[in-house]
Amino acid sequence: MPKRFVLRAGAIVAASALVVIGAAGSASAHVTVSSPDAKPGGYAKLVFRVPTESDNTSTTKLVVSLPTDHPFASVGAQVKDGWKVEKKEEKLPAEVKVGDVTLTKAITTVTWTATAGGIPPNDFDEFALSVGRMPEGVDSLSFPAVQTYSDGEVVKWADVAKDGADEPEHPAPTLKLTAAITPVAATTSEGTSDTLARWLGGAGLLVGLLGLAFGLRPRRTAVAAPGEKQ
Repeated sequence: MPKRFVLRAGAIVAASALVVIGAAGSASAHVTVSSPDAKPGGYAKLVFRVPTESDNTSTTKLVVSLPTDHPFASVGAQVKDGWKVEKKEEKLPAEVKVGDVTLTKAITTVTWTATAGGIPPNDFDEFALSVGRMPEGVDSLSFPAVQTYSDGEVVKWADVAKDGADEPEHPAPTLKLTAAITPVAATTSEGTSDTLARWLGGAGLLVGLLGLAFGLRPRRTAVAAPGEKQ
């Protein structure tokens, strides 16, 4: 096979890979939400990552909507230099019991507005909330967001992904909740290991005692046969 053909084929493959990687990167550049400590029934830090998907304009405003069917009794917003933060409280459609508290109103939106600069083109920033308590018996929570650019463009991240369907163009930031795991297996393993260690230790002690007993057993004196020296 000619060397030139091999080099050309390799270049085409590499270029194709870069195109695919670039497409995947641009497709994933959405407003997203994550948490390092969210679990049902507890308090959590929610982190919203906001990329500026523009070559010449900045992100100047972010509005995050909080769930009203699973409202939070407590909402604390991160204070950031260069940003003004506002929380809006509204009456809930129906009373919701959260732990020992029954809520009739709750924080429904949190807004960060840039006071200087905003998020530059092709860069990103993160905005955090401290919320609680997290609902129980829920697999995920959606936080629709509205992103405003310096040229007036508004992008609504509010589409809900459907099972089996492709990701929508502007998906709502969604947080997956994982139930707290009780370390039952670890406790069982430790108990089993401890029992095994004790059993082996006892067996070793028994073998040692048997060895000692055989070592202390009186030796028989050999009786020389007639004509043999002892």
